[in-house]
Formats: sequence, C-alpha cells, structure tokens
Amino acid sequence: MSFHARIAVAATMTLAIVGLAAGSSAGLAAEVAPTALATIQPAYVPSIPNPVVPTVTPAPGEAVAADTQQPDDTIAYPTLAAAVAAQQARGEMDDDLRCLAGAIYYESKGEPLAGQLAVAEVILNRADSGRFGSSICGVITQPGQFSFVRGGRIPSVDPSRPAWRTALAVARVALDDAWESDASDALYFHARRAAPGWGRVKVASIGNHVFYR
Repeated sequence: MSFHARIAVAATMTLAIVGLAAGSSAGLAAEVAPTALATIQPAYVPSIPNPVVPTVTPAPGEAVAADTQQPDDTIAYPTLAAAVAAQQARGEMDDDLRCLAGAIYYESKGEPLAGQLAVAEVILNRADSGRFGSSICGVITQPGQFSFVRGGRIPSVDPSRPAWRTALAVARVALDDAWESDASDALYFHARRAAPGWGRVKVASIGNHVFYR
C-alpha cells in the first residue's frame, strides 16, 4: 500500500471514530437532560377545617340569676382581735352604734375582748326579744337595767380614749355578727362577785362576768 493510500485509510478511520463519539454523547445527553430538568411537584397536604364551636344561649331565667347574684360580703377573721382591729378605721356612727358602744364601755372596759363582745350580745338579744325595749338604745336606757345610765341618758365619753375606740370596734363586730360569742344567746349577766341567786341557765363565764339565758 502506497503512502497516500495509508493516509487516506487513517483519515477515514479517524472520521468514523469521531462520528461514533458524537453520536454516543448526543444519546447520553438526550437521556440525562430530561431527568435534570424535571420539575419536582410538592406533595398534596389536605387543609384542616376550623373546629365548630357550639353557641350556648342561656335561658332567660339563668341570665337574670347571673346578673343579680351578689358576692358574699362576710369576712372570716382568724381571731376576735383581728375582727376588732379591722373595724378601727371605720368612722361612721349612728344611734344604735353609739348606744351599744357606750354600754360596752361603761359595763366592760378593761375586760377581755370576748367579755366586751358578750355584753354587746346581751343587749342585742334583749332588743331582738322585744321584752326589754324596742331598740338598742331603748334596751340600754330602760329604767333599772344599767347603773351607768343617768336620767335615761348614757353619759358622754371622751372619743380620744383607747378604751372608747375599742368599745366602738367591738360594737361594730357585734352589729355585723362578725364573730361568734360564747354568750351568743345570753340575756342577763352579773359580776362574779355578786350572787343574785337567779334561777337561770348559765351559758358562759368570761372575765369578771357570768352570763345567763
């Protein structure tokens, strides 16, 4: 084979190899391209509907009851001393309070708080019974009942005295029924040193007084 013939054969083989390589690359690109360009679709997530909240319409009677219900104003005190101390800042005063405080002051100042409250209970129980007077002041000023009363009047008291302020506070506790007295049903009392010989039921002995019903 001549030199020119060998060159022609080599050129022909080179062109054939180049053609095969080009065809192979085009086929590979045709297979890969669609995969690379494919669009990823998001998964479908169903939406959750909002919960249905039932509407409850109260009956007319229930609505009125809710609107008219009043809070309990009763305060529970841990001790009688706490109940008395809580009344000290109150300044209003009517006739019943003034008369009751006067009786507590004159009959039991210096007594323990329980004894002062017991004296107040006797007066309130007498007023409730209707047998001693029609009012708190009427019970106290009734002739022959309390020795401190002069001419049907309760003597005035210096309002700056601590014993008077305590008597006022105890009177408020009694009027508000803010503490249960050991003599809650008593109608009579006398000093321990006295011996009246009453045929009555004793309910309590507090301080220097004995209480009966």
